[in-house]
Amino acid sequence: MKNNFVKISSLILLLVCLCLTGCGKYGEKQIIKDLQKKQQKASAYYLTGNLEIVNNDDIYNYKVEVAFQKKDKYKVSLKNTANNHEQIILKNEDGVYVLTPKLNKSFKFQSDWPYDNSQIYLLESIINDIKNDDNRTFKETKDSYNFITKVNYPNNRKLVKQKIILNKKLKFKKIEVLNEDNIPNLTMTFKKIDYSPTFKKNYFNLETIMKTANVEDEVEETGKLDDSIYPLVLPDGTKLTNEEKVKKDNGERIIMTFEGEKSFVLVEETSTKEKDLTIVPTYGEPYQLMDTLGVMTDDSLTWTSGGVDYYMVSDVMNQEELIEVARSISAIPTMK
Repeated sequence: MKNNFVKISSLILLLVCLCLTGCGKYGEKQIIKDLQKKQQKASAYYLTGNLEIVNNDDIYNYKVEVAFQKKDKYKVSLKNTANNHEQIILKNEDGVYVLTPKLNKSFKFQSDWPYDNSQIYLLESIINDIKNDDNRTFKETKDSYNFITKVNYPNNRKLVKQKIILNKKLKFKKIEVLNEDNIPNLTMTFKKIDYSPTFKKNYFNLETIMKTANVEDEVEETGKLDDSIYPLVLPDGTKLTNEEKVKKDNGERIIMTFEGEKSFVLVEETSTKEKDLTIVPTYGEPYQLMDTLGVMTDDSLTWTSGGVDYYMVSDVMNQEELIEVARSISAIPTMK
């Protein structure tokens, strides 16, 4: 009798342990599996949110809209809330583009975007960052699941990790990309994520996007620059040695030459809206530079801000050095 009692008690204990093991707490590995499964199952998604970018004492805010459709179609709209200036990153069967509707201009890239770097607003990129980081950390709170992972921003080595916050239904709520001092430099706050959207036939077509874009900030065709805009940050030993202002057909251009161990040329010219859709081929990558999307190559950086087109090129500076100088050109010139 006693032996039977011991056997029954042992069996009950074993069953309890099995139940606790099999029906244990919903944990990190299962969350990652469910995120991957949800993403792989979706043939498309559409999300909206707000992106904040911090550059020294300046803060730039964007309204973000992302559309994805298998296979390999992306449309990312970034609208600066300060001036409603919208730019669009487009990937379709023809290639990768950065569109600037208000200038009727597009850059076409020979690029593997978005797969080379971390992307704060693309779900598959975020999930891959979680999955691929063996040293990630995980924490559960009353209302959320939190991951901290490393990031891959090759043009900004100061960005070292990200904090990813999901609610208990595995919906992304917020992502913060932190620098070496644990200060958020990029913050994406998600408002809406739809895993079953319906897109019109030409939704990812370049010409259709450019024709239907709602341009709220028209370019003023003034064609005159009153002042040069100088970098506030220069490499040690580098200084301005020549500055020339020249007329062009529909505006002005300023060419500045900086010489030293880290020499470079900076060109500033008045922005002009093209009469016909203009596509500029490039071998660079899209790059988010403060208040605008730019074009980054191995030795140059091109961007438009405040009604001025900028072009920086150097055969001795690396990409990080180019970006550091470009970020210091933040003043808006007077135009008339």
